[in-house]
Amino acid sequence: MRQRKNALAKERSPELKAEAFIVGDHTLKYLRRDFGQAPEGQKSLWISMHGGGGAPAQVNEQQWRNQIKLYTLEEGIYIAPRAPTDTWNLWHQGHIDDLFDRLIETFVATEGVDPNRVYLLGYSAGGDGVYQLAPRMADRFAAASMMAGHPNNANPTSLRNLPFAIFMGGEDAAYNRNTVARDWGNQLKNLQAGDPEGYPHRCTIYEGLGHWMDGRDAEGLPWMAQCTRDPWPSKVVWHQSGRTHSRFAWLSTESPKVTKGKTITAEVDGQTIRITKEPLVPYTVRLSDALVDLDQPIEILVNGSPFLQGQVHRTEAAIRQSLAERFDPASVATVLVDLPY
Repeated sequence: MRQRKNALAKERSPELKAEAFIVGDHTLKYLRRDFGQAPEGQKSLWISMHGGGGAPAQVNEQQWRNQIKLYTLEEGIYIAPRAPTDTWNLWHQGHIDDLFDRLIETFVATEGVDPNRVYLLGYSAGGDGVYQLAPRMADRFAAASMMAGHPNNANPTSLRNLPFAIFMGGEDAAYNRNTVARDWGNQLKNLQAGDPEGYPHRCTIYEGLGHWMDGRDAEGLPWMAQCTRDPWPSKVVWHQSGRTHSRFAWLSTESPKVTKGKTITAEVDGQTIRITKEPLVPYTVRLSDALVDLDQPIEILVNGSPFLQGQVHRTEAAIRQSLAERFDPASVATVLVDLPY
């Protein structure tokens, strides 16, 4: 693990110095403010997305520079990234996931950030991004807050383990933002009604306020700071949107495109793991002693039928693969079990 950490520190040093992460043809510049003190490995990281979009570059530039001043923290590294494009969907596009993955991984490896204390928030078009990115990357964050945005086609199903807050002005009627904010609050309420231990959320509508909420939405940050990610939750609900991923909590797939639009549910009860998935869709179960006792036999049921009963064995290969995929020490698997098609 230390070898991987040192390699990342060397590899990412130029990007940290330039305050810009690069993936493919896209560059994510960022501004940074540091608050309070925390021991090495216990710092929090806050990614705060600016508004604008579908506007001239200078408008988005102004929105970006305003975002770094918008909120303050008791403790943490506060990052305001500059969207790589100036399109209306500046925080929706698939390259954002890869850039944020790189940002988070780098700050965990080099800046003493606790991977279980990474937070996502955004205002206006940045709020659009929260609606979209939080479900897609729900296993990366401790909490998320959406301020004055619009979900477009986002799906909340994967938010089962991610505390999610909505802040909206009651008079913010452009694009029906106020109406859809209430609708999303109701969707989360209904999801929680069917799964009472999941879908923690709050929906705050400031009646009489418009798109600018007079700074009252800042109350979301202390609420978020109370939350810590569980990298090994006892139940996972993973719905793949248009932007697919190969890994989510303790599940993964080598064929993410095949899983587009699909949902898999995995739940642990003692030493038994129950998987509900669509046939012919390949997944892998990533195991750790944080999830089950690997010194004891386990049972895996797929769609109600026994798949595995017995002992599984930790391997160095599983550890290496986990760290190669993502430098996230808290979520390293020691056993990988491929599920049947």
